[in-house]
Amino acid sequence: MKSFLFVLSAIYLAGCSAPPKQVVFPQELFRSEELVVTQVSENAFIHTSYLQTDDFGKVACNGLVLTGGGEAFVFDTPTDDSSSEVLLQWLESSRGLQVKGVVPTHFHKDCLGGLPVFASRGIPSYASHQTIAFAVDNNFALPQYGFEDSLYFQVGGEIILAKHFGQGHTEDNVVVYFPSEEVLFGGCLIKELGAQKGYLGDANVSAWSQTVENIKERFPDVKLVVPGHGAYGDVGLLDYTIELFRTRHFGEGRHQNAN
Repeated sequence: MKSFLFVLSAIYLAGCSAPPKQVVFPQELFRSEELVVTQVSENAFIHTSYLQTDDFGKVACNGLVLTGGGEAFVFDTPTDDSSSEVLLQWLESSRGLQVKGVVPTHFHKDCLGGLPVFASRGIPSYASHQTIAFAVDNNFALPQYGFEDSLYFQVGGEIILAKHFGQGHTEDNVVVYFPSEEVLFGGCLIKELGAQKGYLGDANVSAWSQTVENIKERFPDVKLVVPGHGAYGDVGLLDYTIELFRTRHFGEGRHQNAN
């Protein structure tokens, strides 16, 4: 009888216990004057740092960290050495992650400005051969290892794809796809909803829409899209970017600065 009552009590208590707390994204996990880290899915984190520009003032710049099995890959460095040091310290000390590599998605400073810090820690860097060539031409920090069109990485056993789909914001811009969580990091090739065209100094405006259409066709299941600047969203960011660059206006050349 006592055993029967004990079992009933255990069942009752189990039924009354609180369900496990659901994690709701996004969650801001870290903030300082130079860096913000926001978790947007189980293993995807946006890092946002800041770049002072002549044309647009202080600009918030997004990169992505993908994690799994105690490992991390960083896509686009923060904008400078200081903010990159902060990110790496947070990943390693606060999250206990081993950073396996860093991938600048194109040659601009908001993608590779912090490469020297990664190199000083022995973290390998990868970029397309085009990106490395443009970095050489501009006397920027150089990624260590090049790839032609695409490269696969693994983090915690999960696949990550970095691939060039065509020209747009720059000739060399690649995007990053994390299929296990259907996350796409579009970098500066993809615009947030409501954004203007931005800096066009190295752009191929006439090719931009088709490049994004190629991406949308390749990844029909994408759920979360992270742009290089501004708020993340869903596939609507791809559609918005396609429409934004579908029509060229008079006087808008291939290498024209933004208004």
